[in-house]
Formats: sequence, C-alpha cells, structure tokens
Amino acid sequence: MPLSRLLVFLGILTSVLFLVHLYVWFKVVRGAGFPPPWGRVATIVLFTLCASIPLLFVLRDSAPRGISSAMAWVVYSWMGFLFYLFAFGLISDALRGMAFLTGNFPQDPVRRSFLTRLLAGGVGAAALATGLGGMLHVARGFRIKNIRIPLAKLPTAADGYVIAQLTDVHVGPTIGRGFIEDVVRETNALNPDLIAITGDLVDGTVDALRDAVAPLAGLKARDGVYFVTGNHEYYSGADAWIAHLETLGIRVLRNERVDIRGLFDLAGVDDAKSAGMAPGHGQDVAKAMVGRDPAKAVVLLAHQPKSVLEAGLNGVDLQLSGHVHGGQIWPFTWLAHLDQPYLHGLYHHGNTTIYVSQGTGYWGPPMRVGTTSEITRVELAAAT
Repeated sequence: MPLSRLLVFLGILTSVLFLVHLYVWFKVVRGAGFPPPWGRVATIVLFTLCASIPLLFVLRDSAPRGISSAMAWVVYSWMGFLFYLFAFGLISDALRGMAFLTGNFPQDPVRRSFLTRLLAGGVGAAALATGLGGMLHVARGFRIKNIRIPLAKLPTAADGYVIAQLTDVHVGPTIGRGFIEDVVRETNALNPDLIAITGDLVDGTVDALRDAVAPLAGLKARDGVYFVTGNHEYYSGADAWIAHLETLGIRVLRNERVDIRGLFDLAGVDDAKSAGMAPGHGQDVAKAMVGRDPAKAVVLLAHQPKSVLEAGLNGVDLQLSGHVHGGQIWPFTWLAHLDQPYLHGLYHHGNTTIYVSQGTGYWGPPMRVGTTSEITRVELAAAT
C-alpha cells in the first residue's frame, strides 16, 4: 500500500478507534466510578489498547512472527471485547432512554449515581462473559459436520462419495502451523475421496506463512486436493499463493472444470470480488461450464455464497461455499444477510443445491459467538 494511502487509512482508523474508546471510557470507566488510583489505571490501559490497534497494522509485516503473533493475540482479542463493550453500552443507553421517557428514571442524585454504576458494571460483565465465552468456543476447536446431499444426476457408482470441505482457515496472525497440523490430521481421518478448500486459506504473504501452511502437503484424498481463491488471497498476493499451493500438491481451479473419474464434474471459480484485484482474475462460472455434458452432475467450488446466483443460471447441481463464517460473532450472524443470500447450512436455489460452511478457522477476534468452526464431510448420494 502506498505510504500516502497508508497514512490516510491509519488516520481514519485511529480517529474512529479513539471515539469508540472514548465512548467506552465514559460508559464503563467513568460510569463505574472506580476509586483512586484504579480509575487512572483503567484509563491508561484502555487508551494503550486503543493505540495498539493501529500499531499492529504498522508492525505486523515487519516484526518477527513471534512478536507480531503475540501482539495480534492481544489486539484482536481486545477488538472483540471492545465490540461487545460498545454494543452493550448502546443497549444500556437505550434502556436509560426508555426509563427516562416512561418516567422511571430516578431523580434522586444518589439513586441516579447507583444506577449509572450498576449499568457500567452490567456492560463490563456482559462484554467480559460474552467475549470469554466466544474465546472458549474457539479454543475447543472445530467439529466434524456430516451432511448427505442427493444429486439427481449422480450415478449409483458415486453414491457415498465423500468430499471433505475446508474453508476460511485464515492462517495468519493468530492461526499457525499447529492448527494446520490438526486440520490435516482430522481431514485425513475422514478418508475422503476428494478434498475441497473453498478460499480464504491465508491472511499474509507466502514468505510470512510458508512454514505455517507446509503441513497442507500432507492432505490425502483418492481424487486429489482442490482449491479456489477467496477474497483474502487477493489481499495477500493471490498469484504467489496459487503458485505456492501447486507446489504442495493442491490443484487450483480458476474458472475451469475437471472430470472426476467419470462420476461427476468438479468446477472452481475465482472469488466473486476478484475482478480488478489482480490482473486476469475474476469470477466466470459460464467459462467453467463451457463444453460440459449436461447429463453429468457438476459440483462447483465458489468462495462466496452469492456466486450461486450465476451458478443457478449455468446448470450447477451443487455449490460448496464459505466466506460468511456463519456471521462468526453475534449480531453479525444477522448482518451477514445484507451481503450474502445464504449464511450457513444447506439451501436450494432453484435447481441448484448450495452448502455454506461456517468456516474451519476464524478471522479477526479469536471468538465465535453463536457459530461453530467446522470441517465438513459432504457425502454425495445418488437420487433414488
């Protein structure tokens, strides 16, 4: 990123973060009325954490991975707690407003001060409990999600065919080699016929994450391992990652289709937002479908669920996607619908079936609230 754009970005980011932290200071630190010197200590800690967020963006690519990773854990965790402090603060303000409008807001200064401290404590406790619960959920790791999907065009010889889907792993600041080793071990234990990685594998350059992703070379499936780009690959150098994944034995599908032992076609497309993000990139489902036998089932790997809009027009039987993380943390589980037609699970879009995984890893705060990380075991079934 050019220095001028970086400075503008950091300026806007810092201003917004300062205002959010100032709001949290008023609601929680000042509102709680900490006795000396704890109010001052809480203020220093709060605004030190505020400064650490833009500092991470400056140092994350230049600092040694051990330092940047430790810093990322602190900063991203704090961002999760900050979000809930802000959200619950807004809820407390709404409650105060309702009490005022209904005449139930106390007029006595002592009672009013007590209510302010009570609301501040409630905001802090709710944010702490929600954030810690989300971190504990992440610490428990991913689950194996089993789903059986019938396809009308699938031959009986392919009944029971198993695709292991990995998606949105987000290897990067807080997800490293150990996590990938666990993913590879658990995926191979499923004894899949084919492994599909549907984008957002990484958050960082090849040079920074080469060692972290190295265990992916150990993925084993009878019909191979396939990958399609997600939007985060384009933030991290998509062409370099495509070339590197090929060295790990992973076939990257770019608006193309391959035959899987005559049983069905497997297609894959660039990320839906990739046009203009790298030369020669851009989603093109129609190109991937050119010349195919319409009597044969086709399974499409596409990072974003919204790709089903184009897939449905091109006779795709099944689409496997990710991207949304199921929303990852509430209330984004609701807001994600503003951008994507489907959030997580199995849906039918006209004659196209789509399965949207909640993701194998996470992005940003190491928290999941209302969602679960997964490796998906997709079993294809011949329609009877």
